[in-house]
Order: sequence, then structure tokens, then C-alpha cells
Amino acid sequence: MYKICLIGNGYWGSKLARNFYNSEFFKLASIVDKKKTNLNFTKKKYPSVTLYTDYKKAIKETLIDLVIVASPTSTHFKIAKYALENYKHVLVEKPLSLSLKEVIKLHKIAKIKNKFIFVDYPFLFSGSINYLKKIIENKKYGKILEIESFREQAPLRKDANVIWDLCTHDISILTFLLNALPYKIKSIKKKNFKNYPIDSAYTSLKYQKKLSVLIKNSWVSPTKIRLLKIKFQKAILYCDENESMYKIKIYTNKSKNNWDKYNLQIPDIDLTEPLSKMVKYIFNSMKNKKNKLFDNKFNEKITSVLEKINKNND
Repeated sequence: MYKICLIGNGYWGSKLARNFYNSEFFKLASIVDKKKTNLNFTKKKYPSVTLYTDYKKAIKETLIDLVIVASPTSTHFKIAKYALENYKHVLVEKPLSLSLKEVIKLHKIAKIKNKFIFVDYPFLFSGSINYLKKIIENKKYGKILEIESFREQAPLRKDANVIWDLCTHDISILTFLLNALPYKIKSIKKKNFKNYPIDSAYTSLKYQKKLSVLIKNSWVSPTKIRLLKIKFQKAILYCDENESMYKIKIYTNKSKNNWDKYNLQIPDIDLTEPLSKMVKYIFNSMKNKKNKLFDNKFNEKITSVLEKINKNND
């Protein structure tokens, strides 16, 4: 059983704490947080866990195998760097960093120390996204013509803008599904609230084989939207992560020349909580000393695209 230290037990950190605490593969040994309210809550929920306010003291604990970084985005790099330098595997809440240069540096340290970097891209472990990947790989519905992704409603935050917050999901999913990077990027961004960063963004991506992708991200919306639409030659697939059961809908046209009438299919998919599957993946990676998902500079590719979207002014 591997021992872990969680740094940051706020909104997302508490979800990670629950999944690792309930896992048969890990022991939640310590939690770090600067807020007394979070520590008081933690003490009641996990009485056997050692609590810290200083992450360096917690990481120095030699019995720790994995450090989970769920702190504000601006602190990800320095905490992950310190953990890796002290010979700990790390799991970092997305995004890994706001800088490609920093991501490259972290991976260099990880290689020297012979440790793994995992990033919490939760949708990559969802049954719906993995179902889509199989559909794409076996070319069941022909070539992909276009993709649209809509991700709206999330808390306003100051440590990162909507691109680094919400669009990170879209780019990680696209990189995972397509195994390719866009050759052309255009984006329109909007800052609607004083004292907050960019909260809305429209992004257009061009891939090889004439594939176009449109992404809309917005923190402010009356409804929560997590919808991915993929148009194939022979079908249109909707992936709605807000659906509790029927997350995938497949619309096949009744005839080649008629796109007005469709047949609807709803496939069975794995509805296991993605975070629990991520926990199992991390255990197997540490045990077998292989980190297949994050090989081939996966984190660098995602950060590179996000950085270009963030800098694009069209």
C-alpha cells in the first residue's frame, strides 16, 4: 500500500481525498492546507491523518510515496518541483503549470529522479470519452468532419483564466482522442468582470485532413453545459457529461443524401466514477513502473496548445 500526502483540501482536493482514502491501494497519510476551516473539517472526517500547514515539512516525510497537488494553480510548479526533487511521485490537479517552460523542467527533474508525473485530467478516465476513442480508432462511422465542444458554468477564480481552467479539459480530451495537434489556432476572448481574468473564450482549431474544431468556454452561464459533438461521415455523436446515465447518443442518417432524419442509438458505457479509475491507473503505473497515458510528452503537448490559445489575439 502506497502512502500519500495531499496538498490542498478545498473543493477539488476533497474529492481526491475521498477517492484515495477509499482506495485499497493507497493510505492517506497526511494533508496540508493553510486554511484552518479546511483543516478542522479534515480532522473530523479523517482523524487518523496527520495535518500540516507547511507542505515542505509534509513532503520531507520519508514514508510518503505520492504527493497530490490540489493547491491554487500558481503554486503547482513550485510544489511539484519540490516533491520531485525529494524523490516523490506527483499527481497534479490540472493544469500542471501555466508555462510550457515549467512543464518541460518538471519532466526533466522527474526523469532524473526516476519518478512519475500524473495530471488530473478527469475526463480521460471516463467511460464516455474512452468509448469515443474506440469509435474513432475503429473508424466505425468514417472520417471525422468536425468537432464542437461547449463547456460552460464554473466558479469565477483569480489564479487562472477560463482557458487554463475549462479549456484544459477540451485540449486534453482532443489530444487523447485524436493523437494529433492543431496546425492553426484562432481565439476570441472576453473579460466581463472587474478584478477577474478572462472568463469567456471562443477557440477555433485546424487539424490535418481538413478537420475543424470549435470550442466555447465560459465561467458564467445560467446552465451547466459539458457537451461534445463529433460529426462523422456516417453519424453525429453527442457526448453529454451532465447526463447521469445516457451520456452518449449516436445519430445515424437514414440515407446518404438525407440528413433530416436520423436513427438514434444509445450505447452502454462504463459509468464508474472517473477519479476512482484514475486512482487505480496511478497504482498500476507505480507498481509496474510504466506511465503509458503520459508518455510521448502528453503534458507538454497539452500545455503547448493552451499557451498558444492564451497568447493568440485574433
